[in-house]
Amino acid sequence: MNIVILVTGATGNIGRQVLSQLLDVGVRVRALTRDLASAHLPDGVEAVRGDLSAPETLEVGMRDVEAVFMMWPLPSAELASAAMEVVKKYAQRVVFLSSGAIRDDLIEQIGPIAQLHADVEQAIKHSGVEWTFLRPHGFATNTRRWLSQIRSGDVVRGAYGDAAMTLLHERDIAAVAVRALTRDGHGGRDYVLTGPELLTQAEQARIIGDAIGRPLRWEEISSAAARQEMLAWQPAEVVDVVLNAYADMVTWPGPITSAVEDITGKPAHTFLHWATDHAADFR
Repeated sequence: MNIVILVTGATGNIGRQVLSQLLDVGVRVRALTRDLASAHLPDGVEAVRGDLSAPETLEVGMRDVEAVFMMWPLPSAELASAAMEVVKKYAQRVVFLSSGAIRDDLIEQIGPIAQLHADVEQAIKHSGVEWTFLRPHGFATNTRRWLSQIRSGDVVRGAYGDAAMTLLHERDIAAVAVRALTRDGHGGRDYVLTGPELLTQAEQARIIGDAIGRPLRWEEISSAAARQEMLAWQPAEVVDVVLNAYADMVTWPGPITSAVEDITGKPAHTFLHWATDHAADFR
């Protein structure tokens, strides 16, 4: 393919997978990064300096770009419209990594994560470019929050061990993104993406233990204790949203959709597959 696709968030777990899979299908790939020296991108990727928090810096990177894979890294959607003013001058298509927390039946979303992504979605829609929104539920990479516990012992401590959810392998999110970026028929669609199975947090810990060859045990702690621990690495408004979601998922587990398989033609990877791929991280 002779098109140029710009990838934002290119140094993250999902962004790197999007880069890699775009290269596999023969697309010219350009990665937006704030720091060229530390990006360490795959061979064949053109790196350009730019920052969504400074929309004027996007101009150079957008030249000749036909499609954009967008992740929104900022805590506010205030600059989304300004960023899209630049994007729409060049690109015909935007695939945005949004959030499964969005509810289309609500004008005001529940929680800051859903509201942020809904506001960015609106900015993209108002720009007039062709859009596709990916709305993933749980990320398998979120279990990396247990890294230090697992590396130092055989117990994973947390609240709401019975909270059941689906977890997505970053490969599957990227595979859907690549099809939406490179093929027609996905414009104006929002895809709710999930893994193929419901797993409680306690089961997730056990499966990581299976992958690393060492039994792991879940230890339930109070939500107040979990909140204090989580505040060390996340803001309070995010911690409260996450814990409230876990509490809800004890009674109302997250959904399962077939969107990954419907779009890619391949079943979504299981959490065991993800844990096996990342076993070295936990050892």
